[in-house]
Amino acid sequence: MIDPSLAMQVALRTRLVASSAVTSIVPATMIVDRNASPALDNGIVIGEGQTLPDDGLARNRHEVFADLHIWRKESGLVGSKQIAGAIRQALNDGPLTVAGYHVVDLRIASTRFMRDPNGTHSHGVLSLVARLVEVA
Repeated sequence: MIDPSLAMQVALRTRLVASSAVTSIVPATMIVDRNASPALDNGIVIGEGQTLPDDGLARNRHEVFADLHIWRKESGLVGSKQIAGAIRQALNDGPLTVAGYHVVDLRIASTRFMRDPNGTHSHGVLSLVARLVEVA
């Protein structure tokens, strides 16, 4: 079984690239996991992940955190906020399927927007929290 944060990452990317709300703004090829800011106008970088044991004694329950970094070449923040809205819509399109796990809960914990110091990009960070239970 793979780490819950990796399983969640795969499921998130699958959901985002399948969403016309997202891909009408961000090309599916720019929804990535990599260690650099996108050089193109639009991108979603599947960022940091963390797995913690969930409450209780059961060792098959996990709390998983994931950050989605939104990048857009623009002087303001409107485009980043539109992408965040599209991500929110995609995540509300029904239960998320995570291989090897049952998703008990998935929520957006926070969304924040900032101007990148380079002066040409806006940056948004959408932080997710999920509770996963291993399935046999």
